[in-house]
Amino acid sequence: MNIFKKILIANRGEIAVRVIRSAKELGIRTVAVYSVPDEESLHVDLADEAWCIGGADLGETYLNIPKIIGIALKSGCEAIHPGYGFLAENPAFVKACEDAGMVFIGPDSRAIRLMGNKIESREYVKKIGIPMTEGITGDKEALLRDAESIPLPLLVKAAAGGGGKGMRIVNDLKELPSILESTEREAKSYFGDGTVYIEKYIEEPRHIEIQVIADHHGNTVHLFERECSIQRRHQKIIEESPSVTLTPEIRKKMGDAAVRIASGIGYRNAGTVEFLVDKDLNFFFLEMNTRVQVEHPVTEMVTGTDIVREQILISAGNPLSFTQTDLTQTGHAIECRIYAEDPSNNFLPSPGIMTMYAEPQGDGVRIDTGIAEATTIHSFYDPMISKLIVWGHNREMAREKMIRALHDYPVHGIKTNIPYLAGLLHQKAYIENKISTSFCDEHTGEIIRMNEQEKSQIPLYFPVIAFLMYSVYEYFLENPGHYGDIWKLTGYWRDFMKVPVVCDGRDIDVRIFKEKDGIFEFGLQGQTISAELKSIDFNRAELLMDERLCRFFISGDKKGNAYVSYDGHIFNLARRDILVEEDVFGSLDAGSKHQGEIVSPMPGKIIKIAVSEGQKVNRGDLLLIVEAMKMENNILAPVNGVVEAIHVKPGDRVDGSKELLILRPTDE
Repeated sequence: MNIFKKILIANRGEIAVRVIRSAKELGIRTVAVYSVPDEESLHVDLADEAWCIGGADLGETYLNIPKIIGIALKSGCEAIHPGYGFLAENPAFVKACEDAGMVFIGPDSRAIRLMGNKIESREYVKKIGIPMTEGITGDKEALLRDAESIPLPLLVKAAAGGGGKGMRIVNDLKELPSILESTEREAKSYFGDGTVYIEKYIEEPRHIEIQVIADHHGNTVHLFERECSIQRRHQKIIEESPSVTLTPEIRKKMGDAAVRIASGIGYRNAGTVEFLVDKDLNFFFLEMNTRVQVEHPVTEMVTGTDIVREQILISAGNPLSFTQTDLTQTGHAIECRIYAEDPSNNFLPSPGIMTMYAEPQGDGVRIDTGIAEATTIHSFYDPMISKLIVWGHNREMAREKMIRALHDYPVHGIKTNIPYLAGLLHQKAYIENKISTSFCDEHTGEIIRMNEQEKSQIPLYFPVIAFLMYSVYEYFLENPGHYGDIWKLTGYWRDFMKVPVVCDGRDIDVRIFKEKDGIFEFGLQGQTISAELKSIDFNRAELLMDERLCRFFISGDKKGNAYVSYDGHIFNLARRDILVEEDVFGSLDAGSKHQGEIVSPMPGKIIKIAVSEGQKVNRGDLLLIVEAMKMENNILAPVNGVVEAIHVKPGDRVDGSKELLILRPTDE
C-alpha cells in the first residue's frame, strides 16, 4: 500500500480535525495552518506541527495560496488536503500544488473547473441526458433581459458557489437587479468569482445527494444517498441516510446517474452529485461538489466506510478498498449541524464567549468539531460549532437518540440552534417525513412557539434552586478538602436568608431556610420547596426536588451572569445581592448619548454604505450592509429620518458597540 509520510491540511475547524484523525490512523504526520484567532483551536493541538499564517483576514490566511504552498514545502509535506470550503474547489490551488510537486488530495483541476462552475457543469450533464431544471446564463444585462423567459420563482446562484452560499430566491422581477448585485458581491467575496446565473426554482422539492468516490484504476462507485432537505438560507442543518422517500428503483437510478456523471469526466477522489426531487420522485441534476461534504459522516455511519481515509489512499495511488457490491446501507444516521446563531432572530449569527461546552456521550453518538472546551466563537468565520451525528437501527430510533443527545449538549454564553433542532425533530411533519427544502420557512415560527411553551411549563423554581445550590457548593469543588459550615459561606442568617434573584428577566425573592439532614427548604413565589443535592461536579448538579430527580448543567461568566440548562432549555440567572465589576467593553444601548444612534447587531465588517449624510430615508430603507460569518446582514432604517452623520466606511470592522451612523427621526 502506498502511503504519504506527511500531509498539510489547508483548512480549520472540525474538517481539519477530521482529516488529522484519519491521517494519524494511517500513520501519516500532519501539519496544520492557523490564523491568529485560531491559535488555541483543536486542530492546532492535534497536528504534529502547526504554522501561523496571519491575522483574521481570509485573504491573508486560509485563502492565501502562495503562503500555504510555501509552508507545505518548508515543512516537507508530500500532499495537501483542502477539506471543504476555502480552496477545496479552486483549480488555481490544484495547479499551484502540481507546480510545487505536491499531491492535491482531491480531483484534478480539469474536473474541478468543469463541475465547480455550475454553468459549465449544467451544459455537460445536459449532453449526457441527465434531467435538469431550466436555466439562463450570461452577463448581468442578459440575465435581466431574459429572466422573463422562466416562470417565477427564480433562483439566482453563484457559478462557483457551494455550501448554501451565493443563492437567493426571486419572487418578483423588480427584486432581480438588487439580488443580482448582492449575489455577485457575495460570490466574489467567498469564492473569488462573481459570475452568477439563473435557474427555475422548484417549489417544495427534496434535496437528495449521492456520494461518489473514484480511484485512478478505473473504479467509480456510489455510497448511496443523503436526504438534505432540512435547510435554512439554502444551507443544510439536518441530513440523514438513507432517505425514506426513495424507492429502491429510484435509489438505483440516482446512484447510476451520479456514477455516469463522475466516470464520464474521469473524476477521481470523493465528490457529491446533488439532485432536486419533486413530489412524483422525478429527479433533476443540481450540481456536483468536487470535495468531501460537510455531511459525509452520515454516509460513513450507515456504510461503515471512512471517506477521508479513502481520499488519502486514492491520492497516494491506491485502488478503492471496496467495490459497489461490497457496499450496503445498515440502519439510519442523522446529522445535526450545531451553529452559533439565533433562530428566533432570523438565524442571525451569534458570536461570543462560551461559558460552558460539553458534548453528549453514548453508543452510536459521534461529534465532529474543532473545539474541545468552552471558547470564543469569532465573527470572521462560518458560525458552525460542530456536527452531531447519531446512528440507530431505524429512523425513529435515530430521531429519539438525536433528541436525547441534543438535550445533553449544553453550550452556554452564546445563542445556538440546539433547542431549535430538538424542537424540529419533534415536529409531526418531520416524523411523518413530510419535508421539503421549504420546511424551515414553513415551520420555524411553530417550532419557536412550541419551545417557548415547553420552557414555560418548567417550574421556575427548578433553575433558581439549582443555581443557588450550585453557587454555594461550587466553593467546595474549587477548594477540595475544605469542609466548613456551608452557612458561613452563604452569609449571616437568623431564621432564614433572603436572596434576590433574576431569572430570564423576572425578579424573584428567594428565602433559604436552614438545612436539616442535607435537605434545604426554599421559599419563593408563595411555595415552599425542599431540595436535596444528590450529586455535584463542575458545571453539573443532580437535585431531588419534591421527589423528582432533576439533572442540570450550570455555568457563569465574570459579570455574574449564570446559565442553567434543564431538559434542553437554558435559563439566564443572576443574583442581585452580589456586585460585579462593570465590563469596560460593554456595548452602548439605551444609555447612548445620541438619539437615533444605529449600531451593528453583531461583530462584522462594513461592506456597503447605501446612504449619504443629509439623505432622507423611510422606515425599512437599506442603510448599510454588515458581513458577519460570511453572511450579508442588511441594516435597515428603524424609523423615517434624515442621516445626520456616518461614522464608518467600507472595510471597517465593527462590533455591537460601534456607532455606525446617526439617524435623526422625522415626523413624516
